[in-house]
Amino acid sequence: MDSSELQKLAERTRSMREAGFALLFASGVLALFLFLPSVSTKPAPALVAIATSTAPDAFANVPLQAKAAVVYDTVTGKILYAKNADAQLPLASLTKLLTVYAALAELSPDTPITIPADVTHLDAPHAFSAGQVFTLQELARLTLTASLNDGATAIAEATAAREDRSQSQMLAGAAAALDLSQTYALNGSGLDVSTAISGGYGSARDLAKLAGALAAEAPTITAATTHNTTQGVSLDGTHFSVKNTDPMVGTIPHLLLSKTGYTDLAGGNLALVFDAGIRHPIAVVVLGSTEKSRFTDGTTLVAATLAHFAGVSSL
Repeated sequence: MDSSELQKLAERTRSMREAGFALLFASGVLALFLFLPSVSTKPAPALVAIATSTAPDAFANVPLQAKAAVVYDTVTGKILYAKNADAQLPLASLTKLLTVYAALAELSPDTPITIPADVTHLDAPHAFSAGQVFTLQELARLTLTASLNDGATAIAEATAAREDRSQSQMLAGAAAALDLSQTYALNGSGLDVSTAISGGYGSARDLAKLAGALAAEAPTITAATTHNTTQGVSLDGTHFSVKNTDPMVGTIPHLLLSKTGYTDLAGGNLALVFDAGIRHPIAVVVLGSTEKSRFTDGTTLVAATLAHFAGVSSL
């Protein structure tokens, strides 16, 4: 499914929603007219309303490679689609969403963050040199877009130091604040600790709530993750340009957040938040897919969501 088809469906969904609002208003006026006292002395006939739902299930038989997945309506709090929604699985770099959320709960966006020497030796992707200083907002924008392990660890270390706790304790506090019962992290990057232990664990349901909350509370930061490349600048004036780890951001209409994750333990993970209507963000999370299939899984669920709101079974 290409970008133009998704875009057309998104616009169709918006138009149908607006028509639905108009129909609802007209129905209310009609109901008011029907129930107003009549000038006739004859008793009004009884009205019997039968509610039926013939809307097709757009999520029926959705083909996914992922071990777990969720489509979460951030407005209503309802789960539109779930596959092993509460299974606790390795998060890989989706852990970085928790790191940034935890930092913003403790630090202002303008807080200066220094890149410590120890983080420059972490596994790729990384982009910074020891001693460089960024505002939290600027560092978070670059880090989430390119999934930078040095940036995420620098943010986690600074936040933990401010709270006078370990990274894992700091991240646990942020997870608890959002009531993410299946989520915990050992480090801020999500890098595997060993061949058997991941840097972070969580469920698709938890990550959908987290991604939706971060997109709502830090739109300036998450907007950076919706472009193919993002530019940033350190406080000493050094300019950076990083490439998005999600090559399909241009195909998702009204995208608000995109975050990838991949390690040997986790497999392929993906979190998306997009606007399915007028200020109606939907979070899509895929866990335990493959490095390539996480993207087709994600776009399949986006297309099914747009079909759901358009009242059709599929595109």
